[in-house]
Amino acid sequence: MCILSISLFSISIHYFPNHRLQGRFYRQVNTNIPKSCENTNPESLNYFSHSALSKLPSFFPKKDCGHLLFSVNYIGVFKPGYLIFNPFSALMQRFIMKANFNRTALTEALGLLTSVIPSRTPKPILRCVRITASEKEVRICATDLEVGINYLVSEVQVEEAGEVVVPADRLAGIVRESVDEVLSVQAAEGTCEIRGADSHFTIYGQEPGQYPAVPDFDGDTDMEVNLDNLQDGIEQCLFAAARESTRYAINGVLWEIKGKKLLLIATDGRRLARTRVNLVSTPNERVAAAKVIVPAKTMSLLNKIGGSDKDTVAVRLLDNQILLRCANVVISSNLVEGNFPKYEDIIPTDYDNKLTLSTEAVLSAVRRAALLTSEESRGIKLAIGKNSLVFSSRAPETGDAQINMPIDYKAEPIEIGFSPQFLIDAFRVIKTPEFELELGQPDRPGLIKSGQNFLYVLMPINLG
Repeated sequence: MCILSISLFSISIHYFPNHRLQGRFYRQVNTNIPKSCENTNPESLNYFSHSALSKLPSFFPKKDCGHLLFSVNYIGVFKPGYLIFNPFSALMQRFIMKANFNRTALTEALGLLTSVIPSRTPKPILRCVRITASEKEVRICATDLEVGINYLVSEVQVEEAGEVVVPADRLAGIVRESVDEVLSVQAAEGTCEIRGADSHFTIYGQEPGQYPAVPDFDGDTDMEVNLDNLQDGIEQCLFAAARESTRYAINGVLWEIKGKKLLLIATDGRRLARTRVNLVSTPNERVAAAKVIVPAKTMSLLNKIGGSDKDTVAVRLLDNQILLRCANVVISSNLVEGNFPKYEDIIPTDYDNKLTLSTEAVLSAVRRAALLTSEESRGIKLAIGKNSLVFSSRAPETGDAQINMPIDYKAEPIEIGFSPQFLIDAFRVIKTPEFELELGQPDRPGLIKSGQNFLYVLMPINLG
């Protein structure tokens, strides 16, 4: 509880703990009222009460939104009386953060940050982002307690340093739909205002002190990799990772270092993708010996980072966490616990039947053959004979399809069935115009290779 006493030439604020008026006050601040205001009205006193109130938050608990009791005792002007007043209402126009953002840069930042925000959570604050403005820079953080992003926003002018926590979807929607080149973001106690040339939005936020800490990249770099190369590698393996599998270890991508190569391996139990990425420098022995499983969500975030072909990703490995820094973005993530399957044991090494095929032509043939598959017959058959490859499918209630392709093949005929979608997924990420297909018996997996770095193992389907 606070008492604000107005006398002839001063305003005094007395703060009592626990909303009680008993006992003596333990804080008092004063401000003088000019004599020229002797015959003014109560509303104009707000200016002078603001001066006193601006000293109050340093000791007034933010959670204590009690009221001020005005004891009006202004000689010859007011009659004695009482007014109930929220102590923070006089401060609402005193911004605790103010910054002007380039809308395009802010849109790019929020596009990545909102990827972390959980769609469902028992903690509403996790659906928010924290904006922290210092004298020269602004950082925006988001986290779901497993993965976090610390984003240094470019093209921003800070007028008032401070921080605010606001709902990510509301802020992102306002910024996305705005047509202004520059947006002003102003934060006061509990609110955030976004202003454009012809627009003004006010959204309610939460207490910044309650927002979870999001790690920054502190310490030495364990290894570096070119951003473009890493994103190419992610594209060539992430699609094969499991989604919500009970085998938690295959919900991520295995990172394994061999020499100056980073191997990325993903599997869902029915297929496996492996790709190699060149490292900028050879890591030390501790890091080189480590095998870590990075969550699929973290890999997806890495793939969304925008940058130039010269940007590199700095990697730091901790006990159960990985930190990744690229330009103005730091991603922190918990590692997946568990044992990744021994993938090398399932990669065939004894096949004699090998074909070199056109990536574009095979992708087109598989797509066309898949048009007449159904839930009951979800596979397509590859019939390989002398100088001929036939893709066929059949749906009992729809019909059948057959696509012929000339090839250079003179070995024993083979017939094998595969999931068309699993084939399409692989052909979409192959960067070379041609690939190698290696086959064994119809009940053994197929092997697809592209160049020196991409390998894909696919289990067959029994078509009856």
